[in-house]
Amino acid sequence: MGRFSRAARIPTQRRLGPAGSDWSPHQRLDDAARAYFLHADVALEAITGVLGRRRVRGFTLERVVDLTETGASVWQEAAVCDGRRLILWHSEEVSDDGSPGGTILDSSVQVLPLGAIRHVGMRTLVGRDAAGRRIERGVHLVLATGTPHELQPVPGGDPDAPIAAARFRPEAFRFSKSLDDGGPGQIARLIAFGRLMGRLIPG
Repeated sequence: MGRFSRAARIPTQRRLGPAGSDWSPHQRLDDAARAYFLHADVALEAITGVLGRRRVRGFTLERVVDLTETGASVWQEAAVCDGRRLILWHSEEVSDDGSPGGTILDSSVQVLPLGAIRHVGMRTLVGRDAAGRRIERGVHLVLATGTPHELQPVPGGDPDAPIAAARFRPEAFRFSKSLDDGGPGQIARLIAFGRLMGRLIPG
């Protein structure tokens, strides 16, 4: 998985959820980032520096805390589509004893032409609320490229040749939301983002 994939994170995570941090009501990237990210100025500078004058067609945001032996580290991510490119911004706090506060922010941006995306997969979890109405309880989105990212050995049956072949795993970016992780608004926004990507990638 790529650095921007949640699947690459450690499993001990909890949401940062102060009141008013839900980004889903905000249609503009600028407003959503400022309502949600701890380092919105860094994120927006990195993203708008790539966007230039192009219009944002859709986006999704993520923010979690990794709990490690050394403490908690904030991890933030944005995936933005301008109609021809997928722009991925990622940041996390890295320990640095020489920096005031003991941490620095590692901020990075990755840009992919939509033609590089070979597969869009989206799975939704549909349930019922207390009144029997249908609701989306979660969504998982996968954007896979044709770029080999990981080599997986295929075991062979011959003791003299324990590895029979190798299978390449493509680079993939994964996003997910649930009622506990983001709520119904962010579920709906991620579904809309996944549908947008499915419509825009070249056939």
